[in-house]
Amino acid sequence: MRAAMNDHAVSAFASTSSAATTSHVDDLCRRARPAARVVSLLPTARRQEALQAAADALTAAAPEILAANVRDVDQGRKDGLSNALIDRLRLDAKRLDGVIADLRAVAELPDPVGQVLESRTIALGIQATKLSVPIGVVAIIFESRPNVTVDTAALCLMSGNACILRGGKEAAHSNLALATAFRAGLEQARVPADAVQLVALPDRALIAALLKRDDALDLVVPRGGEALIRHVVEVSRVPVIKHDKGVCSLYVHTAADQAMALQLIENAKCQRPAVCNAIENVLVDAAIAAAFLPRLAATLTPKGVELRADERALPFLPGAKPATEADWSTEYGELILAVKTVDDLAEAIAFTQQYGSHHSDGIITADAAAAEAYLAQIDSACVYHNASTRFTDGGLFGFGAEVGISTNRVHARGPMGLRELCTYKWVCRGSGQVRP
Repeated sequence: MRAAMNDHAVSAFASTSSAATTSHVDDLCRRARPAARVVSLLPTARRQEALQAAADALTAAAPEILAANVRDVDQGRKDGLSNALIDRLRLDAKRLDGVIADLRAVAELPDPVGQVLESRTIALGIQATKLSVPIGVVAIIFESRPNVTVDTAALCLMSGNACILRGGKEAAHSNLALATAFRAGLEQARVPADAVQLVALPDRALIAALLKRDDALDLVVPRGGEALIRHVVEVSRVPVIKHDKGVCSLYVHTAADQAMALQLIENAKCQRPAVCNAIENVLVDAAIAAAFLPRLAATLTPKGVELRADERALPFLPGAKPATEADWSTEYGELILAVKTVDDLAEAIAFTQQYGSHHSDGIITADAAAAEAYLAQIDSACVYHNASTRFTDGGLFGFGAEVGISTNRVHARGPMGLRELCTYKWVCRGSGQVRP
C-alpha cells in the first residue's frame, strides 16, 4: 500500500495562501517529533529492515518515478534551465539504480547510535558515559537533484532521526514520487512514515516559516546555490550546517608530473561539471606555464571546455578568453575553467584562500615538502595531493551516501554521513550521591 504524503500533498503544485502555508508547517512539525522519538529507539535491525523495505518500494515504483522525472526535465527545458541544472535534475534508470544501491548500502553501515564515545568516573564515584544519540528532527532544503530526497532520508533514518525535506520546484514531481515510495516502504516495515516528510507546498514563504520553528526542528541543512544558503543563514532560528557552493581548484606545482596533472584536471572538470566537487580553477606555476598550458588546452578543448585565463596564461592557451575578477570565484557548473598563473606555492595558497569556497582543493606535485605545506595551509573541508577533487563524495568516503558536503567549521566538515547526524549525551549512574 502506498503511503500518502499527508493531507496537504494534493496541493503540491497549487498556489497557496499564507494560512495554508502556516497550516502545512504546523502539520509537518506536529508529525515529525513523535516519529523522531520512535525511530531513535528502534534497534539497529529494525532501522535496517525499514531501509531495505524502502529500497524495495523504490524499485517497484521505478516506472512512476522515471515518468515523474521526465515531466520535470521537460518542464525544465521549457523554463530555460541550463544544461548543468538539467544534468543535476535528470534521473534516468541507471541513476535511479544507483540511488537505490546507495540506499541499501546505508542500511549495511555500522549503526552510529548508542556508541560509547568516552567513559569516566566523576565526583563521588558516579560513572559517566558519553553516548552518541540522534540529533532529532532535521530539515533539509535543497535544489535540483532528486536523489537528495532518498540519500538524506536514508541517512536520517539510519541515524535515528526524522527529517523534513524541501526540494526545489524544478524537481517537484520527482521528489514527490520518490518520497511517496520511500514512505510506503517504511509503512510496510511498520516504521512511522512521518519519519520522512516532504514539504508539499511550493510557496517560498514556507521556508521562512519552517526556519522559525526552533521549537520543533533541531538542525537545518541547506544544499544549493549561494542565494539559497544565504537566505537560510539569514532567516533561520534553527542551527544551520552550510553546504556551500563548490569553487574548487587544482594547483599544478613546478614539480608536478604533467601527464598526471592533465589526467586529474580532465577528470575533475569534465566527468560531471555540474557537481559541487568539480573544479572551477586551475593554478599553474609560471616556471612550467609555457610547457604545460598548451598541453592543457590540447587536452580540454576537444572536450568542449571553455578556458578563461589571466594575462600571463593567455599566450599559451589557443582560443582562451581573458578572465575577469569574477571568474576566480564563480561556480560555473559547466564546461568552463578559469586558469591562473602563479609565481610560487605561497601565491597559489593565498589565491585559493581568497577566491575558493573552502570545499575541495588540491596540489599536484612530486615535492613532498611542498605538498605538506599546501595541505597544512589550505583551509578547506577536503584537501588533496595528487588526486582529483571528485573524490569528495559520501559514497566514495564509505558513508553510503551523504546529506551534503559541509563547509562549516563547527560540528561537521566535508561529506556528512551517519556519524555527523548524531550528537551525544552524558549518561551518569550513581548510588545515591548528593553534592556536598
